Amino acid sequence: MSTRSGGAIALVGSGEYLPVMDEIDRALLATLPAGAPVALLPTASGLEPGSPARWNALGERHFAALGAPTIPLLLLHREDAFDESVLARLREARFFYFSGGNPTHVVETLQGTPAWAVISSALAEGAVIAGCSAGAMMLGSYTIRIRDALAGRPPTWAPALAVVPQVAVLPHFDRFAARFGTGTIQHLTESAPEGLIVLGIDEDTALLRLRPGEPWRAAGRQTVSVFRAERPVEVLSPGDEIDLDR
Repeated sequence: MSTRSGGAIALVGSGEYLPVMDEIDRALLATLPAGAPVALLPTASGLEPGSPARWNALGERHFAALGAPTIPLLLLHREDAFDESVLARLREARFFYFSGGNPTHVVETLQGTPAWAVISSALAEGAVIAGCSAGAMMLGSYTIRIRDALAGRPPTWAPALAVVPQVAVLPHFDRFAARFGTGTIQHLTESAPEGLIVLGIDEDTALLRLRPGEPWRAAGRQTVSVFRAERPVEVLSPGDEIDLDR
C-alpha cells in the first residue's frame, strides 16, 4: 500500500531516542497539538528477544523528557497487526515512531494489515511518522538487502511501504561508506530501480519534511548523501534543504 503523509516525516540514519535527536523530535512534535501521544513501534526488532522492550523503554524516557505522552506497543509479528487491542491503541496516536532492526521483517509484518490501514489513515489526516535505521528503510518505496551485495550477489531491491514514494534509504551511511568504499556504493546505487532516489543518511542524522509541499531538510550531527541517476551526488549538511520531487 502506498501512503502519502499529510503530516511531518523523519527519515533517521541512527540515534533514535538519544539526546542528539531532541531538536528533531521537538520539531516533529511542534507540528501536532500539545499532548498528542506518540506510538512507540519496535516492530523491526521483533525477531530479536529483549530488543523491543528495550527500545520502548528508551522511547518512553526520551519523549517524557520532551513532554510528550507515549503509547509503547509490542506490534512485533503479523498476527499482532490484526489484534483489536493493538488497533485501538494505534487509533489513539498522532505520532508513529518506528525504531531499528530488520526492514524486511517490519514490511512483512505490516503490509496489507488492519494496523497499517489505521496508521495510513492517520498519516493522511496529518499524523507524524518517523523511522530510524530499518524503520526509515521501510518508509521508502524499496528496501535493499545489503548483505546480498556485500556477499558478491546481485543487489536485491524489495518493495517497501512507500510512505515516501520513489525513495530508498541507506542508514548508518557514514559507517557503511567508510567500511566498503565508493565502489560498493556506486554498485548499489546503479542497481536501483529506474527513477529511484537513494538517500545515504549518516548516523545521528535525519532528513525531515515538516509539512506537505515544503522542502526536505537535513538535521542532526552529520550529512545526507542524495544519489539520483545521471546526476552528481548531492551532500546535504544540517540545515540544507532539497526538493525530492525534482
